[in-house]
Amino acid sequence: MRVGAGSRVGAVTVAKTYRLLKAIMNAAADDGLIRRNPCRIKGASVEKSPERPVLSVRQVFDLAEVIGPRYRAMVLLAVFGSLRWGELAGLQRRDVDLEARTIRVVRQLVEVRGGGFAFGPPKSEAGKRIVVVPDAVMPALRQHTIAFPAPGDEGLVFTTPTGRPLPHSRFRSRVWLPALRAAGLPLIHFHDLRHTGNQLAADAGAGLRELIDRMGHSTTRAALLYLHGSDERQHAVADAMSELTKDALTGQRPRRSGTQRARKCRTAS
Repeated sequence: MRVGAGSRVGAVTVAKTYRLLKAIMNAAADDGLIRRNPCRIKGASVEKSPERPVLSVRQVFDLAEVIGPRYRAMVLLAVFGSLRWGELAGLQRRDVDLEARTIRVVRQLVEVRGGGFAFGPPKSEAGKRIVVVPDAVMPALRQHTIAFPAPGDEGLVFTTPTGRPLPHSRFRSRVWLPALRAAGLPLIHFHDLRHTGNQLAADAGAGLRELIDRMGHSTTRAALLYLHGSDERQHAVADAMSELTKDALTGQRPRRSGTQRARKCRTAS
């Protein structure tokens, strides 16, 4: 299977396919159907996903500005709410609580093969969640509900100009790509906004549990990708450990609790 320019499959798909084939051949060898597993290429089943791009806060707001009023809040919620495309497309008016600053994620809108749309559950049970929206993006969300009111509690929050559900491919060609060019941004996917938001949450001090809840994941694997270490954080941790050591050696009571030190480490980074 050829991978590269003009290839129809990516390196990650090839790695997953090879891993499946290797497992099948292992079973065949165990059953005595073949003498040995022919899948012996080292590292061929290891996925090496490319690093997803992360926008700066300034770039996010520049993009939200040029994309226009109808989709401004959608861009900001994708980032600061860590919402997926289908979750945003399936968002209904009853899911938005402007007073509590929360978004209730209980469904996603999927495009049906052959045409049309259908509601379905989130990607996993953990995908059903309540997301607290930062106050900084609430003005855009409030303005959206005024300028583009949804018809009734079950009305879709984000639609086409004719009030229809959002088709992903048409949105990409007619709205997303022109907005990227207008904002002077590289060619990125809409899903990269969610990646940006996850990283911002981690940088803001969200721990592993908070990231998992916010992202709607059932395992820690994805959330750990955003908990990158840094020299500043490592220095903050080392300083906190040094303070604990000094307090213990001098017999003094700690000036701050362990929880307070942890919070200081987060804010310091």
